[in-house]
Amino acid sequence: MTAEIIDGKACAADIEVGLKQRITALAASGRSPHLAVVIVGEDPASRVYVGAKQRACERLAIESTRIDMASTASFDEVVSTVRRLNADDSIDGILVQSPLPAGMDEVAITDLISPAKDVDGFHAANLGRLVQGDTSGLLPCTPAGVMRLLDWSGVEVSGARAVIVGRSRIVGMPLSLLLAQKGVDATVTIAHSRSRELAALCRQADILVAAVGSAGLVAADWVRPGAVVIDVGVNRVDDPGTTRGYRLVGDVEATAFEVASAMTPVPGGVGPMTIAMLMSNTVRTAEMRSAD
Repeated sequence: MTAEIIDGKACAADIEVGLKQRITALAASGRSPHLAVVIVGEDPASRVYVGAKQRACERLAIESTRIDMASTASFDEVVSTVRRLNADDSIDGILVQSPLPAGMDEVAITDLISPAKDVDGFHAANLGRLVQGDTSGLLPCTPAGVMRLLDWSGVEVSGARAVIVGRSRIVGMPLSLLLAQKGVDATVTIAHSRSRELAALCRQADILVAAVGSAGLVAADWVRPGAVVIDVGVNRVDDPGTTRGYRLVGDVEATAFEVASAMTPVPGGVGPMTIAMLMSNTVRTAEMRSAD
């Protein structure tokens, strides 16, 4: 068996087609979506991610403002920046790029962002709506992207046993809520580093999601033959044979393609979907604010 590739780039491109139509409609009403991204420090991966987001904005004619702050910036300076963006009526969406410098409270910063401008979907008010089963607002980008990928690929979710390896507030926990919500109806197990017999849990999955950020943690023999595998992890491993000196790999061993029925590649799977859903949230915030 060779798994079908679940192509996140192709799915994201389809989403962008629909977003362009909505952006055109907004422009006709006198508003263009505007995303502000705050990046604190010099983390190389963060700069790569922010660059990808900026390029997506350019493709879609979304205005983008980038605010670079030194790694020595104080918590109060970041707070002041977020409050200024909250008050700026020209800004529709605000994103503070993770990770922040050591010792800075990311949750506290996130909860300062206006829920109406929270394009990451991490504000307590937006996550709270999700807990209540309300998916009409701003959803966390990666979990929302996984759900769109499953739907786009025609994966049967209702009644399926889904195992999520990873319990973060960014991916694992909100994804479990989306998969278990009424109308989607998966049976969800959340596994993590303290789960007993993790390999055996994974082998029970019809849909296996790996979201821990550990290269190759999920071995190919952890995958039930015919399962659908969604690999959220993006990890750098040294590879002197490449021009960059490293390559990107997922949380699932690549040989799992020989076991699964369908699987996302790394790169080119969930990553493009995260950015597409960020763009979708930005357009959504502009539409909501335009309607006020």
